[in-house]
Amino acid sequence: MLIRKLFPLLQCPTCRSRDLFVEAAGLHCAGCHTVYPIHAGYIDLMPSGAAYDYVSKYVTDEAELAEELDYRELAPALLAAGVRDRTLRRLLAFQSTDVVLDNGCGSAKHAVWNADQVGLMVGSDPATLFADQALTQVALAQADSRSLPFADGSFDKAFAIDILEHFPREVIDTYLAESARILRPGGRMLAFSNTRELSPIQPLINISRRIGRLFVRAGVYDFSREARRKSDHIKALETWEDVLAAFERAGLRPVKVIFWNSLFTTFVEHIVMKLGEAALGRRSQPVTQAKSAEATPQPAGVAREIRARRRVRRQLRPGSPVYLALKAITLMMELDLWLFGWMRCGSYFILVEKPRV
Repeated sequence: MLIRKLFPLLQCPTCRSRDLFVEAAGLHCAGCHTVYPIHAGYIDLMPSGAAYDYVSKYVTDEAELAEELDYRELAPALLAAGVRDRTLRRLLAFQSTDVVLDNGCGSAKHAVWNADQVGLMVGSDPATLFADQALTQVALAQADSRSLPFADGSFDKAFAIDILEHFPREVIDTYLAESARILRPGGRMLAFSNTRELSPIQPLINISRRIGRLFVRAGVYDFSREARRKSDHIKALETWEDVLAAFERAGLRPVKVIFWNSLFTTFVEHIVMKLGEAALGRRSQPVTQAKSAEATPQPAGVAREIRARRRVRRQLRPGSPVYLALKAITLMMELDLWLFGWMRCGSYFILVEKPRV
């Protein structure tokens, strides 16, 4: 059972004690007597009695977002998620002995996609919107990144994909300090996030955005699901200097940086994929009055995108024509990194290291 592999890494998130033992009700802390429930596929390690000023919408609106996020079934690592994952794997250079933390894992898709590359893959998130595959392939903890339930130096590597832009600055500082604490000396962390800075080639990127807006005005598709997903983006680290300063405060040294100037990516996401979504997301049959009365209706764009994604997933066998086409598009999107990755802009991958001394 994967959860059991967590036990040697754990400390109590409430009192920091490592004197933990399993009993019928769950994981018991001998220091503060908190009992942490063990569920099917994950363990609840949220600190007892903690009150935070900032709480993610994925926690407060978890039940409401569950259907909209369509998180239970994972597709292969393709398109923008595929670019993120290929870059994650390339920069962190996973080893078969590595103990790795996906800190703020969400569905834990990146953890699942890389679990076979490492000795132990751990996913941590305060919400429990874990994919079905993650529940069986990743050691999962429901945990708050401001008080991680892991002992000092427990991990060789860690990563944070699409996390930092959600947090106010004081939460970012605590998140990064905790990330540094659980890394061993010489351990590395990869973060992907974005600031408010525009790309030097923004006028070219905006051509695709303008074409996309024409299709939106024509009623062909919309970006309502994407807008909701990004509705809590704070981008407290507004400039690249802010990013470097935040990692410096946490004691993490930059090793490599790649910027994502999204010329090809924006063309794919605002035109190619949205047109495909509009075609595939059409209803095959009308919704009956009885069915529509039973459930809270989703916005048309959200429902259409979910239908399209589910239909595509059924055809994503490795080697299938749809898979090969999306793989080719993924590689085209990755050209943004290879051609323009040196050019400072808002979106960035940063690899950092915890000093050995």
